[in-house]
Amino acid sequence: MEFSNLEPFLEGKTIFITGATGFLAKILVEKILRVQPNVKKLFLLVRASDTKSARKRFNDEVMQTELFSVLREKIGANNLSTLVEERVFPVAGDISFEDFGIENSEMKDDMFKQIDIIINSAATTRFDERYDISMNINVLGALNVLQFAKRCENVKIIVHVSTAYVCGEGEGVIPEKSFILGETLNKNSQLDIDVERKVIEDKLKELEAQSLTTKEVTMSMRDLGIQRANLHGWPNTYSFTKAMGEMLLGHYKENLQLVIIRPTIITSTYKEPFPGWIEGVKTVDSFILAYGKGLMNFCFGDPNSNIDAIPCDMVVNSILAAIIAHIGRNQHSSFQELIYHISSSGRNPLKSSDIRLFMFHYFTKNPWINKDGNIIKVRMPTLFGSMDSFRKYISTYYWPFLKILELANLLSWRRFDKNYKDLKRKIDMAIRLSELYKPYLLFYGSFDDANTERLRMAMKESNMDDVLNFDPSCIKWDDYFMKTHLPGAVKHIF
Repeated sequence: MEFSNLEPFLEGKTIFITGATGFLAKILVEKILRVQPNVKKLFLLVRASDTKSARKRFNDEVMQTELFSVLREKIGANNLSTLVEERVFPVAGDISFEDFGIENSEMKDDMFKQIDIIINSAATTRFDERYDISMNINVLGALNVLQFAKRCENVKIIVHVSTAYVCGEGEGVIPEKSFILGETLNKNSQLDIDVERKVIEDKLKELEAQSLTTKEVTMSMRDLGIQRANLHGWPNTYSFTKAMGEMLLGHYKENLQLVIIRPTIITSTYKEPFPGWIEGVKTVDSFILAYGKGLMNFCFGDPNSNIDAIPCDMVVNSILAAIIAHIGRNQHSSFQELIYHISSSGRNPLKSSDIRLFMFHYFTKNPWINKDGNIIKVRMPTLFGSMDSFRKYISTYYWPFLKILELANLLSWRRFDKNYKDLKRKIDMAIRLSELYKPYLLFYGSFDDANTERLRMAMKESNMDDVLNFDPSCIKWDDYFMKTHLPGAVKHIF
């Protein structure tokens, strides 16, 4: 790697980013424009009907966010508008289709000729997404990116954003190891992606013949995804389909340079462009915010389970570092790695018991105010070390009351119908959320990050470790959660 400072950082390069309106991609676009405005072009894939609609969606959903306030203040609103107009090109398309369904042939030809770097951040991250949707985006979408890359004349690298939890419910030290096509986690089943596609096709035909509602079809396809994931050893549709996407990329990449970034639980920004920016309710936050609102007084974990979290700006920095290291390499370079775990459990572990304390202390000092203007007082949440103990808690404290309410409702000609349905819905939702999040909240593994550490050392040697910091050991978890992440998450809800 022959660079000594930030000046040549991606200068003159044309970068194509999929999933451009997503959480991670927004931070990536902001970072590139802020530290290297002399990038040649940013082609951004946006799900839209045409170029005009893509541009509008990009402006509305990306540029108008608070995320760009630092850059806007740094260079001025007019200069930022000019920079975006000259360098950023939203492309109307959908990752689920061949060539992303791009209809603007002139733009597509330009992309084939000019693209140097492809970053695939498009994904559906819902753990129990419909199996057909998750297959189209996370599996076939990844293959579509690869096939598109093979038609690009000057492409130097593909960076695919996956998840560290393709490992499933792993224990011990989990290596930065790639998948073999057809590999399963339980080693007892045979995984054939074409068979999985046929299962989806047959199920959709079966459901269509039953004349079901859209909601019923959706629930059935969600259940199918979980069933197929469990069959092959994965806990949910998300991790299963992300693993299949990795398999296809690794198997069919041929001579293309491929890097797979596997982050763990992505949390709010640690530092850039400012601390605490987040969008949407993420994995752990679902429980934390429900606790703060007084809707839930428990959390999962035991002293030996890890909550492996990593701030989103560190993930973005790792993506850029991997690109620089790999496309900057020469014939003597030793950067041959394919997989990078972007994680914290190996170097700066965060425990479930820590999260429990952070929740309690934060909402004790900063209580939620309900719609009636009343302060919601929280108690130290109950900690469950297994799903069995959680189900026992539900059956002891909630099911009896639900049964009494059900009986009272029947005897009073459904006078308590709304109360009964609301409580049942909350119980069902708590159980479903707990099942979905269990692999992440009751996790007993730690992620090896030897490849990632070598990448960090390369950035340090090149004096880029400050601008591209992704070292979790610098995080003080109590400060980060109490002063950065939780305030950011609460602010987003409002």
